[in-house]
Amino acid sequence: MRFCADMHTHTIVSAHALSTIGEICAHAAKIGLKAVAITDHGPMTPDSPHLWYFSSIRGLPREVDGVYLLRGAEANVLDTYGSIDVPVAYDLDYVIASMHNDVYRPSTSARHTETWLAICDNPYVDCLGHTGQPDFPFDHEEVVKRCRDTNTLIEINNASKYVRKGSWESCAKILRMCKKHETRIVVSSDAHNHWGVGNFSNSAELLDEVGFPEELVVNADWERFKAYFGIEK
Repeated sequence: MRFCADMHTHTIVSAHALSTIGEICAHAAKIGLKAVAITDHGPMTPDSPHLWYFSSIRGLPREVDGVYLLRGAEANVLDTYGSIDVPVAYDLDYVIASMHNDVYRPSTSARHTETWLAICDNPYVDCLGHTGQPDFPFDHEEVVKRCRDTNTLIEINNASKYVRKGSWESCAKILRMCKKHETRIVVSSDAHNHWGVGNFSNSAELLDEVGFPEELVVNADWERFKAYFGIEK
């Protein structure tokens, strides 16, 4: 399976990442990607950019080196009510909502499920980020069905296999549930340097293992991708 876009990347404004927006776009163009989402961490992450950054990125060019640029964020999930730390007022192209241990304290499966369901109902959120992490178990079927009904994407994060130990078995279960309920996903690198952009090798193997249908992978086809994001190009 081939992919046209990388939907989760970090730049030097997230201080633990190492590359600029220009470097990310140049590498994306070099390897043949048609689009990339810049998704730096929301302000509750300790070394994240100030909120003003998320207003400023709306002024970025729509294309860099021929690569379509989505101005986005990886927002932090804050509570069971579907709150995130990037305001709706910034009107970004693409918002991932993720649970991070230093912002949202791990609790019970029931509470995590309640939280994800509320996040799905937040119209500002486009995607649930790295949901396979073992610190945050939840009712996969209930959340996957809500994602389908709210047109919220589920991310299969390539970095999770090694960065979030114990995630990969859960990722496989989530994928099987997405296949069962025809819930759409995106595959992403979660790259923290430009050399990692477009690295989907772990996720591609998992998709093959599960026999996941290509038509449910939004960024596996450029026409499908454009239709989902309303891109006229």
